[in-house]
Amino acid sequence: MSLKGKAAIVTGGASGIGAACAETLAREGAQVLVTDVDDLLGKEVVARIAKAGGTAHYLNHDVRDEAAWPGVIGEAEKRFGRLDIMVANAGVGIMSPIATMTLADWQKQQAINLDGVFLSIKHSIPAMKKAGGGSIVLMSSVAGLRGAPGLAAYSATKGGVRLLAKSVALEHAADNIRCNSVHPGIIATPIWEKIPTAATGNQRNAPIDASERAAVVVPLKRVGLAQDVANGVLFLCSDLADYMTGQELVIDGGMTAGGQPRRS
Repeated sequence: MSLKGKAAIVTGGASGIGAACAETLAREGAQVLVTDVDDLLGKEVVARIAKAGGTAHYLNHDVRDEAAWPGVIGEAEKRFGRLDIMVANAGVGIMSPIATMTLADWQKQQAINLDGVFLSIKHSIPAMKKAGGGSIVLMSSVAGLRGAPGLAAYSATKGGVRLLAKSVALEHAADNIRCNSVHPGIIATPIWEKIPTAATGNQRNAPIDASERAAVVVPLKRVGLAQDVANGVLFLCSDLADYMTGQELVIDGGMTAGGQPRRS
C-alpha cells in the first residue's frame, strides 16, 4: 500500500492512535505533518519517523483555532508541495452523567471533536482540489454508532463525525475527494488513563483498565492496539480504497457485531 509521493496531515498525532497513524503513513512513503498541542510527544513522533527513514515535520496546533488552519495547510504545501491526505484524529473524551455534566465539559468536546473536524475538512479541501483529489479520514468511535452511558457528549460528537463524513463524501465525490470515518473499539492508548470509570459532579474514580474491560465486552477477548486502527487508516488513504467513500470502517474486535453492549 505505497503512499509514495503523497502528503498527509495527522491531527492529534503526538500519541496513541494519531502517532500510530503518522508513523504508519510515513513508513509507507507519505510525507507527514504531525500536529498536536503536546510539543514534546509530537517531536518524539517526528524523530521516530526520521530515524526510520521517513519524512515528517511537527507543528503545534489547536484544531479549534480556525485562524491557525490556513497556516497549517500552507505549511504542508510549502514543505511537501501538495496535500493528499487529512487524518482528523484529534479528540477528547470526558466521562460524566448527563444530568451533572457541566456546559464547559460539553462544549470542550464539541469544540475539539466536531468543530475541529469540520475545520480540518473545510481547510483541506481547496488544497486537495489542487492536488487532483485526496482522502479524508475522520476518527469516530464505536460510541458514534451507539449510545454510551456516561459519555453522552462524546457519543454525540462521534455520531456527528460519522454523518459529517457521509455528507462530505457526497459533496466532493466529483472532486475525487473521498471521505470515510473510522470507528475504533477498546484500543490500548493513553486516553484510558484520563477517562474515569464513573463521575458524580467533579468527583472522579480511578482510570479504566482497558484490558480488563476488553476481556468482558470484546468478542475477541483482547484489547486492540493503536496499530490495528492505523492499519485501517492506511487502507483508506491508499489507492486500494479508491472506490470507497462515505463509509464506516469499524475496528472493534466484534464489539458492535451483536448490537447492544454487554454488561460487566
